[in-house]
Amino acid sequence: MLDYILVGSGLAGISFAETLIQQTKKFVVYDTPTSCSSRVAGGIYNPVVLKRFTLVWDAEKQLQLLTPFYASIAQRIGVQVDFKLPMLRKLSSIEDQNNWFVAADKPGLNPFLSTSLCTSQFNGIHSPFHFGEVLHTGYVDVPLLLDKYHTYLHSKSMLIHEPFIHSDVQFFEDHVLYRGVQSKNIVFAEGFAMHANPWFNHLPLDGVKGELIIIKAPELQIDKMLNSSIFILPLREGVYKVGATYNWDDKSSSPTQQGFEELISKLKEVISCEFELLHHYAGIRPTVKDRKPLVGTHPIYNRLHLLNGLGTRGVLLAPYLSDLLFQSIEHEQQLPTVIDIKRFSSKKTSRLK
Repeated sequence: MLDYILVGSGLAGISFAETLIQQTKKFVVYDTPTSCSSRVAGGIYNPVVLKRFTLVWDAEKQLQLLTPFYASIAQRIGVQVDFKLPMLRKLSSIEDQNNWFVAADKPGLNPFLSTSLCTSQFNGIHSPFHFGEVLHTGYVDVPLLLDKYHTYLHSKSMLIHEPFIHSDVQFFEDHVLYRGVQSKNIVFAEGFAMHANPWFNHLPLDGVKGELIIIKAPELQIDKMLNSSIFILPLREGVYKVGATYNWDDKSSSPTQQGFEELISKLKEVISCEFELLHHYAGIRPTVKDRKPLVGTHPIYNRLHLLNGLGTRGVLLAPYLSDLLFQSIEHEQQLPTVIDIKRFSSKKTSRLK
């Protein structure tokens, strides 16, 4: 008998798989052929919400787990995926500078915001008011991580490339049965595809379409992540990832002319040098209106669990949430109320007929 069946092989599913491996649990992963927003994610981790100068929920704990977690993955798949890189916030006025200094002096934010401005000049970027530097930032190469981790799971016969048919799950007292496979638990990490899940589709998961582009700009020559109205992430010499858009209405995963024009317009407000478009991507981020993830166990079917709603901060959240969910399932440790799906318990609970 398996300990777990995992449904979904994006960042959330892979993070829970890594947690299970570290805990020597037996499992298989269903790589469902649905749109995976993880593959078009920016991959940036940053402990501060810069629009409001607030700390991300449980940021310290998330950062403590992040480095050893991705280091373990890198050792397992044989490639580096976590890259430590400073983030600069472009300041646009004296008022911006003052707001930065006020935020940097706050006890909670002080460890994450430099109290000295970065006065470096970067070719192609006009920055008369300089930059504020966010500390403990970097990015994860999510597409590389997924490709290599899928290869690893496949080599261990732990990855199944086929749709998961929810109606084929059978329930027994001490296990569930799915197409001849017995397992103690099922964890669903389906992202926006959760809307087709009959046990969890009552939860208020929304999707925010995000688009990003990859550009070649040899004259730009910036070696740090830049945060402004968009982010600019250096990938390799002269090549940058630029994002992202936020569209609450369009639920398709195809790139759009509107998204492209928005990104190009904002990019031209930040840089003045020439650039060439290399790629244009889009995906649907699984988000929740209260801006917190959806984690927990079904109120009736206690062998069914959920890991979803990671939104725009998946690389920071996924390792931490995976550990919290594992501890909740295996050791009955209570989940934080802000992420527990029980916060929506007053909603109608969906059952599979």
